[in-house]
Amino acid sequence: MSTRTVLITGATAGIGLECAAQIAPGAHLVLVGRSEAKLAAAADRVRAHGAAGVHTLTADFAELDSVRALAAAVLDRGDPIDVLVNNAGAVFAARTETVDGYEATFAVNHLAPYLLTETLEPLLLASAPARVVITASTGHYRGDLDFDDLQYQRGGYSIMKAYARSKLANVIYARSLAEELAGAGVTVNAVHPGMVATDIWDGAPRLARPLLALVKRFRMISPEEGGHRLCTLATDPALAETTGRYFEDGAVVEPSAVARDLQVARRLRRVSDELVAPRH
Repeated sequence: MSTRTVLITGATAGIGLECAAQIAPGAHLVLVGRSEAKLAAAADRVRAHGAAGVHTLTADFAELDSVRALAAAVLDRGDPIDVLVNNAGAVFAARTETVDGYEATFAVNHLAPYLLTETLEPLLLASAPARVVITASTGHYRGDLDFDDLQYQRGGYSIMKAYARSKLANVIYARSLAEELAGAGVTVNAVHPGMVATDIWDGAPRLARPLLALVKRFRMISPEEGGHRLCTLATDPALAETTGRYFEDGAVVEPSAVARDLQVARRLRRVSDELVAPRH
């Protein structure tokens, strides 16, 4: 695949930055992050790796209006998007609500990339052949979707339950969108990049941090390796026709039974549409 323009969210650190650096040679990159200073540093790094062009855009995925502004900025540029890498993510030790009133883990990890991708869909179709890569997790196997309490308003919140739910939504959406776009020249895949030693887990409860430090040291892979797995899905010519799949450790594996349930997928799409709809 001759990469022309690649948009990467969560591009200022961890696997997003490593993916950008690896995909940089000859590519036009659109890097998305919350901090202008970190974006500037990321842009310098990918330029040093041979990027043909670098553009940075700020967005806070905890605010849907910020995501709308991001999508509008991308559409206004009018450039093709050959690859959209939905990588931005977060976890929260305690239940937290966004400015839109949604549980923050679900909002940042699912609703924000859902809104971005749905809004950019016409551009992706016009850019075909194009690819959408969604950073998911093996944690989705432990996830559920309680449509009567998606936001954990009735209690029962925990950092891992919320994370698993959001990652399950990622896998379901990837499969559903791939089915919708079948034959249109846009592929959609979800990937578990591995247990990666990044700062996403800095929001874990204080008591869990010593254990996480040990896991990072002895069990987790490097951001470089995790970024390579994103890069492979974004650029490997052998995957040009692969769509609707879930990858782990560089291989296609079967996602959870819930992730394969078409009725659940349809309901998630309807609910997500309602949740991201403008309120004004």
